[in-house]
Order: sequence, then C-alpha cells, then structure tokens
Amino acid sequence: MDLPLVIKQRLKELGLEQKDLAAAAEVTDSYISQLLARKKTPPASGRTDIYEKIGDFLRLPAGELVRLAELQRHEVLKKRVEDPPSPLFRECRQLVLRKCDPGNRKEIQAIFEKDPFGELERLVTQKLLDVTQKVAKEQQSEKWLGQMAKLNQLTFEQMRVAILDFLDTDVFDISVENCVSFLDPLIESWSMDLKTFSLEIVLHRRLAPGRLTRFEFVERKPEPQSLTELGLEEFLKDGLLSDDATKSEIEFLRSLKFKDRRPTPMYYYRELQNLRDPLHFRSATQ
Repeated sequence: MDLPLVIKQRLKELGLEQKDLAAAAEVTDSYISQLLARKKTPPASGRTDIYEKIGDFLRLPAGELVRLAELQRHEVLKKRVEDPPSPLFRECRQLVLRKCDPGNRKEIQAIFEKDPFGELERLVTQKLLDVTQKVAKEQQSEKWLGQMAKLNQLTFEQMRVAILDFLDTDVFDISVENCVSFLDPLIESWSMDLKTFSLEIVLHRRLAPGRLTRFEFVERKPEPQSLTELGLEEFLKDGLLSDDATKSEIEFLRSLKFKDRRPTPMYYYRELQNLRDPLHFRSATQ
C-alpha cells in the first residue's frame, strides 16, 4: 500500500474530498490531485509540514504518511539515477550567466558553451541551488511566503506548492519555473575565481539573511598521523596508574610530544599528578 492509495481510501472513509484536504494542507487542489495521481513525487519529510497537516486532518497514525512517502521517494530516486542526465533548459543557463559578475562573465560563458552541462556548469548551478534551497527551507514564515508570492504573482497556496517542488529539485531536473520563482529573485550575483575555483554568491538583501556566501576549494597538506607513545599505552592499560584519569586529562597526555626520548608509564603518572596539583598553576586573574 502506498501514499496515494492510503490517502484516497481515508478520504473515502471520512466522506471528504480532495479540495477539503488541499485546504487543510494549505496547498492547491491541483497539487493534491497530482500527488494522488502519482504525477508528483512526495516531498521530503524534513522539508515540509504537509504530512503532519494531512495526517491530523485524516486522523492517521503519526509517522505513517512519512514512512510511505520515503518509500515512494526511494523508488523515484532510484529510477532517476538510472536515467542519463539531461542538459539545463536554455532559459536556466541564460539566467545563471546573467547573474554572473560582468568581470568574468564572458570567460565563464565561453566555458559553458565549449562544454555544455559540463563540470563547471553543474558545479555553479548546484551551488546556486544549494544556497537558495537553504533560504527557502529556513524562511517559510507566512510573511516571507507572502513576499515571494507577491513577487511571483502567485497565491499563498501556490507559493507553498512551488516551494515543495523547488526543495526537491537538483541540478539534473531544475526547471524554468524553479529559476524564475527562486533563483532570479533570491540571487543578486555570483562570481568565480577560475584559478582557485573560489565561488562567491550574493543574495537579495531583503529576502535572504546572511547576504554573502563563499565556497572555497583549498589544497591542504595531509596532517601527519600521530602515533601513541608506547609508554602512554602501557600507562592506560595499568589500572593502578590510570584508573581515575579523565578524558580531558588523557587528551592532554596524548598531546605531549617527544623527539629523542621515549617516556615510561611512570612519567605519565607523575605528569598527571603535576597537572592536578594546584600549586603548579597560577589563577586566571593573576
């Protein structure tokens, strides 16, 4: 039994219609119709309160709809992975390029055109999506939804549906509607340093808190692996010496480094006593 079937059966049992369910969930009749006809993938449970609203309205056990939705989403995502990726809509690429800083737009555009839907185009578009999806997920107050609805000339319920669709999209299935409704109003500009691949995204000052987001790809040298001193291992195994040592004290003992000498278990025991002796430390106010 899947999500649409459970909802349909419960509506029938309670003598309710799809429009009643849409009103309770604060979405459009069309969205509920497409969801029950399996034309829409159920939204991720962590991104919406729709399952709680539907469950309360239909008097279903808590968590039942979420469980069924995740099973259906898993099957849909499995099929999507098996299908080859398709390039972005031309309008989406044009919007991404239009938002690019004029200083390196020409160079970026040349790369996009030379390698359509290549690594750079997918990287940039996915990061723009990540940032705007985070805003859409965190800013779903009635006031914010009202602002976005007004900008897009949509009703409150239509905006709720648009966000559910947007939060489920990725770079492989982003639509023109996603770009027009979210990327265009939320992103003011972006720029990339092609030498370091540092990406900077500037968001709309009134619609998104924390205007500036920066992603950097930095080469780091691997940190040398720290080997535990044999003396420390023996100290930790000896209950008479280390039985009452706290986690923070052991971490301190691990941090001690030696070049030419190898400390014994007794050294660590005495170091621990020194660490605990208040006579060996000044107060923080001195």
